Amino acid sequence: MTAPAPRRIGRAILRRIPLVGALAGIGLAVWLVASNDVGAVADAFGRVGLAGIGAVVLVRLAILVLCGLAWARVLAGLTGVTIGPFLLLRFVREGINVLLPVASVGGEVLGARLLTFWGVGGALSAAGILVDMFFQVVTEAVFAATGVLLLAQLDNAQAAVLAQWCAKGLALSAVVLAAFFAVQRFGGAGFVEARIAALVRRFAAEDPATAPDGTRGGVQAALDAAWDRRRWRPLADGFLLHLAAWFLGAAEIWIALRCLGFESVGFAEAVVLESLSQAIKSAAFPVPSGLGVQEGGFVLLGSLFGIDAHAALALSLVKRVPDVVLGLPALLLWQAIEARRGLVARQQG
Repeated sequence: MTAPAPRRIGRAILRRIPLVGALAGIGLAVWLVASNDVGAVADAFGRVGLAGIGAVVLVRLAILVLCGLAWARVLAGLTGVTIGPFLLLRFVREGINVLLPVASVGGEVLGARLLTFWGVGGALSAAGILVDMFFQVVTEAVFAATGVLLLAQLDNAQAAVLAQWCAKGLALSAVVLAAFFAVQRFGGAGFVEARIAALVRRFAAEDPATAPDGTRGGVQAALDAAWDRRRWRPLADGFLLHLAAWFLGAAEIWIALRCLGFESVGFAEAVVLESLSQAIKSAAFPVPSGLGVQEGGFVLLGSLFGIDAHAALALSLVKRVPDVVLGLPALLLWQAIEARRGLVARQQG
């Protein structure tokens, strides 16, 4: 049966939002670089050096490991899957989000699908992603709140205004997160049940009532199992691991700025830059990898700490390097997993 015209139009628009966002972000990034001295930006980037860039890549590697461990802890005791697949698929999720023209949740959707290749039921895999995303967003809000508190300490009128606006944004985020939690915890996931079941049948080729790992019921039943009060310890571990990952991200900023010669900028300032730039990127989630948005955020925030636009743009470029260095192998890993899955399916058929 052909879908009604309004629905087809709506789907077409939704599919094109990431592409439109990517084009807008690229345009913003090009304008920011073109409106500044390209040579000065390149010179600043060169001052970071291979050692500095290598250190930033290693920090990002550690961050992704922490996030993979957090995902594994969310589903600890509910599946027989070891930590390894969670770590590998966390890299795949990141690679898709930062390198492909998809909205910032595209990697999460695919990550849930790929996890079913290890025998995890589609409903439980979807539930695990939802809880993991919830912890990731909540801890980001905590991280951003820390940045706002530190920003408010500056004796700067512009910083005070920005802190007030960020505080209002965090208050709105708290309402959204409370609704997100309520949907998961108190039966609100029922309205997405049909779509999740369709994804399960499409990607996992399983009976929606019985998953390969024996889990019965739909997404809401899986969410209830994940949020069981007796599982407070693994859930607390997942929360704390995500929180640690956000704060570790400030080390990327601190290392790059030290290499650029901004020795007066300490770790507290790095927390402000990282937390609020990440918050700005998250607010612009339809733009893949925050193209242009991240650059503009660093120029705005960097000016509060005496970081000129050239250095701020170079800082953003340094932050992009791990996206490519770690993202490209992650995309190749994704294709290898898909190819192996296809081969196994053909052999079984």
